[in-house]
Amino acid sequence: MTVYIAITILQVLMSILMAWMSITLVFQLIVGLFGFKKETKDYQPHDPKMRFLVLIPAHNEESVIPGIIENMQQMDYPTELYDFYVLADNCTDNTAEVARSLGAKVLEFHNESPSDPTGKSIALQKAFNALPGYEDNYDAVFFFDADNLADKTMFREVNSQYLSSDENAEIIQCYLGCKNKKGIVAFFYYLTYIISNRFLQYARYRLKINCGIGGTGFVVKTRYLKQRGGWTTESLTEDSELQFAATLEGKKVLWNNKVRVYDEKPTSLYASLRQRIRWAQGHWFVAFRNTKPLFKNFFTGKLPFGEFISMMVQMYFPSTYVASFVNVLLVVIYNILCHINGVTQPISLLPTWLSLALMAYMLLGQFYWGDWADNHEKPNLLQLPMLLVSFIVNTIVAGLAQVIGLFKYRQQNNWDKTEHKITLDDEAAAVLTEKAVEE
Repeated sequence: MTVYIAITILQVLMSILMAWMSITLVFQLIVGLFGFKKETKDYQPHDPKMRFLVLIPAHNEESVIPGIIENMQQMDYPTELYDFYVLADNCTDNTAEVARSLGAKVLEFHNESPSDPTGKSIALQKAFNALPGYEDNYDAVFFFDADNLADKTMFREVNSQYLSSDENAEIIQCYLGCKNKKGIVAFFYYLTYIISNRFLQYARYRLKINCGIGGTGFVVKTRYLKQRGGWTTESLTEDSELQFAATLEGKKVLWNNKVRVYDEKPTSLYASLRQRIRWAQGHWFVAFRNTKPLFKNFFTGKLPFGEFISMMVQMYFPSTYVASFVNVLLVVIYNILCHINGVTQPISLLPTWLSLALMAYMLLGQFYWGDWADNHEKPNLLQLPMLLVSFIVNTIVAGLAQVIGLFKYRQQNNWDKTEHKITLDDEAAAVLTEKAVEE
């Protein structure tokens, strides 16, 4: 009798896990349908008017910092309407000296004690404290990473989008491109960003649901930052934290699919795991802290249903990795119990077949369509074997990172830096040149 009770409990637990994973995936599939429509610009062109402050946090980035400095100096926007600062955060190399020699404004920060918290959010907090009156001198703040490169028309397009939008639009995230995509690790980032950009970000924007903030290439109005008391995020994923806070406050987070920022992706599984663990730590921290306010705002009528379900799924979508891992363990235990006790209760293979069908849809449908629609890349079925290997291997790494990050989610004070190597003379220059030719 005890064995049958245990088997029944396992069946119930597995059903609950499958139900949650199904809910999140069905939502993503429904939203993703709105990503297939060819994009059209939904804002009118405006002459440059907005004043932008650009902040570029950098920790030991002397090898790549020249690229974004040159990039910022060549933006297609009146130079009197924007200023950019390199935030040399606890650097032990020549980042600050290199930046100054190239004509950049530099703010240097050094911790007084080795035990002081470090990371991007801390550097941004110090920067706003070092720039009093920023809310009067600028209309909005752009955030980039030191390894980034941005389309030269980004400021002009964001200026037009803001001026064409209603007063509630506080944040704009620009298309997240990749500097590199060679190798199974970097290609997985490219693949997932292609899918996310079009079938999550662009699709949610078309549905008038808040888009996600991707950590770089986004801009926030200074009035909103001042209202929040400057840069107040506390987690390792300051982007998600800011997005969820804005959503709960009824602010709008827009998406711009016309201009993009190029970000360097890790090329080794170890570097990818470390980065994803940091992301997972921050994401779980932010999710747990915002769950209660999310439900409270929804049930009090302050948050529309679309925003509620979108934020809920985004907050807990990483749990599908954990749920998959736990479900595999439960299936193993279930089969062992059934085998030992001679119980025949086969598990339905339907979820497995549905998972395989979803994977095929993402890889053959969403990825190839998104790559064609946004990058003008024709489908290449010869790369399918490498694509499958990349997807399987890196999905395992991403799942492992989520599990580790869940156990470490309380640790938010130490930033685990991802090393950057690609300079303007490498693949990044080719990417920007190709983009410029297309435009």
